[in-house]
Amino acid sequence: MDVLVVGSLAYDTLETPAGSSEDELGGSASYGGFSAAFHNKKNHGNGISILGVVGKDFKQEHLDWYENSEIDISGIEIVEGNTFRWIGSYHGNMAEAVTHDTQLNVFESFEPKIPQSHTNPKILMCANLLPSIQSTVLDQVTPRRLTVLDSMNLWINIALDELLEVIKRVEVLILNDGEVRMLSDEDNLMKASKKVLSMKNGGILIVKRGEHGVIAFHPEGIVSMPAYPTNNLVDPTGCGDTFAGALCQHLSKREGALSRGELIEALTHATVTASFTIEDFGTSKLRNITEERYDSRYQDYKFISNLR
Repeated sequence: MDVLVVGSLAYDTLETPAGSSEDELGGSASYGGFSAAFHNKKNHGNGISILGVVGKDFKQEHLDWYENSEIDISGIEIVEGNTFRWIGSYHGNMAEAVTHDTQLNVFESFEPKIPQSHTNPKILMCANLLPSIQSTVLDQVTPRRLTVLDSMNLWINIALDELLEVIKRVEVLILNDGEVRMLSDEDNLMKASKKVLSMKNGGILIVKRGEHGVIAFHPEGIVSMPAYPTNNLVDPTGCGDTFAGALCQHLSKREGALSRGELIEALTHATVTASFTIEDFGTSKLRNITEERYDSRYQDYKFISNLR
C-alpha cells in the first residue's frame, strides 16, 4: 500500500454563492482518498486505503464510489447509528466556512483500530482529527517513508497541548495561514511559520494560503507557489484534503529523504488537483477528472508558475 488515509467520512449540506446541495459525500478521508486514488491509478501505484467510521445510514452507492476509484475500504467501520453530518455555508470570496450545525453521531466515539494489513503504508495521511485520535493512529502505524498530518483552528483552541505533542511526531505538517498565525501567536506569516517549525523540531511545514497559493518550509529552502487561477468557484469544501491526498501519493513514488525538488513537484500536483474540487459541489468533479483534462491543466500551471 502506498498511502493510508485516516480521517472523517461525512455527509455535508452546503450553501455557497453558486447554489446549494444536500447530503454530499464528504469528510477528509473521502476527499483525500479520491485525490490520492486518481494519482495512484495515473502513476500505476501500489494502492490507496481509507480508514474511518460511518453509520448504518451510509449509502451503498457511496461505498461503490470508493471501490470504483480503486480505493481499499476494508478499514471502514460500519456501526449502529448515523454518519457524521455537517451543515455549513460560504459567502463572499468563500475563504472561510460558516458552520450552522455539526452532528458528530458515530464519529464522536471513533477509536481507530488499524488492521494489521494497514500498519505499514509508505505514507500515512493523518487527516484532520482530534489530536488525541491522531496520536492513537500514530501509535498503531509505522509508515515506511513519511507521515503527513493536517489540523485545524478548533484543535488549537480546545486541544492545544495534545496538538503540540502530536506535531512533534510527524515529518510533514499542513496548516492554513490563519492556523499558523493562531498557533504561533504571530501576525507576520514568515515569523509565525518559523515559530511553528521550532515547535515541531524542524521537518517540513506546508502553509495553505487559499487563492494566494502555498508556502512550504523545507530544510533546503522555502518554496512559494501560486494557486491555479479559476473563475468557476462553486464549493471549496475538501480542497485542503484534496491537496493533501495528491501530495501524499506523489511523495510515495520515491524512497529516502524528501528533497526540496521532489516537494515542489508534489506541491504542483496537489495544487492542480485541488483546483478541480472547487469547481463543483462535493466530490463530483474530483471523482471524474480525466487524465487528458488533468494533464492539460498541469501543463498550464507549470507555464504560469515558471516551472517548465
